[in-house]
Amino acid sequence: MTSRSLRLRLTLIILLPLMALGAAIGIWQVEQSRQTARDVFDRSLLTTALAIVGDVARSGGDAISIETRDLLSDTSGGPVFYHVYAPDGVYVTGYSSPPVPHSEIMPADGIQYFDSVYNGRAVRGLRLADLATLDGISGTYTYTVWQEVAVRDAFQAQLIWGTIVILGLILGALALVVWFGVVIGLRPLVDLEDAISRRGLDDLSPIQRAVPEEVQGLVRRLNALFGQVTHAMEAQRTLISNAAHQLRNPIAGVLAMAEAVRSAPDGERARERAEDLVLSAQHASDLANRLLTLERVQSDAAPLDFGDISLPHLVQTVFRPHEAEAARLGVSLGCDLPEDLPPIPADRVLLGEALTNLIDNALKHGGPGLSRVDVSATATRGRVTLSVRDDGRGVPRSQHAAVLARFGQAEAGDGTGLGLSIAEAVAERHGGRLALPPTERGLAVDITLPLTPQRPTA
Repeated sequence: MTSRSLRLRLTLIILLPLMALGAAIGIWQVEQSRQTARDVFDRSLLTTALAIVGDVARSGGDAISIETRDLLSDTSGGPVFYHVYAPDGVYVTGYSSPPVPHSEIMPADGIQYFDSVYNGRAVRGLRLADLATLDGISGTYTYTVWQEVAVRDAFQAQLIWGTIVILGLILGALALVVWFGVVIGLRPLVDLEDAISRRGLDDLSPIQRAVPEEVQGLVRRLNALFGQVTHAMEAQRTLISNAAHQLRNPIAGVLAMAEAVRSAPDGERARERAEDLVLSAQHASDLANRLLTLERVQSDAAPLDFGDISLPHLVQTVFRPHEAEAARLGVSLGCDLPEDLPPIPADRVLLGEALTNLIDNALKHGGPGLSRVDVSATATRGRVTLSVRDDGRGVPRSQHAAVLARFGQAEAGDGTGLGLSIAEAVAERHGGRLALPPTERGLAVDITLPLTPQRPTA
């Protein structure tokens, strides 16, 4: 059913119950036709029997009137046979051998319908008892009339076929009405499909066409999807453009250092320039890795590997690669986490990448006054807030939006400008958020995550 057209689906949904109802009405009408045919023929037999009783009483059993003969010759479409018994069982008039012998007992009310066989054919008959005096003989006379069942069956079949034809015509007309109604009702969908199919591959503008109320939800969803695709494509174009712009300088530096190494006058100068070449290559590699990390975090196609993460263990793991750099700069790394802090359902790799970027960001941009980088956490109302604070030069509130943007930096430096962007993307993929709360000194970054896995925010 799901692979068929909507037009056929709606038509069948409407017609099948109507056809079932029509079949039920047809069955009921067939039974009514049978009962009607039986009643009509039984009533005809009774009328004929009463006419014979009257004629026999008037003529003494010698003659049947012309009207009664006409009635006998064509009652309900077929001849009727009759027979009259005297009180003592002697034949009076009519056909010589009735289907029911005189010896059978009559009912108390004097009328008896029966089914029997006459000359090898099924018949429907009536016996009627009447007190009368004919030729000086008084008593109960028995009148028997009968007719072939085939006549009744033909009449019954005529009624049934008439009912079937009428029902068929009604259902056929109803099917045509339903079909055309469904076709006309679905025309707005066909027009909508035609309008969408005429669009170019790069046309993702919202659908403005007027549609029925039942389809408005679908159109709104399509427009939202178009908006998301447009946003994703724009973000991808921006990322590629920014990446090309940001990678151009490191790559140019690498090429320049490589050329300097090649043209060095002696081995000592070549080694010095080789050190600069390595630093330039490391910077380009770091930028490329950060770009790949940001793209992976923001891609919905990359599933999250949720697990119960112990924050103390994760923070210690993140601190180790930075200990040498912190010692060189004279910066202490601190961790203040409560003992009863619950595990966080998160992707260990991505959350670790976010913390790494925040600590690396503090060490690179904290300035000469930087002496501490502390990591703390609090749990309230089903959420955990992970904070990274430093006592460096900080970022003015007016530049918060700039540093959260891709490649954004408060001041030009050696960083890639992607650290906070990656951390914010990680928070959003986990259904949380990143904030830069006000602080008297340095920079504070808070990542708030739910204690139950959630869908990523839009």
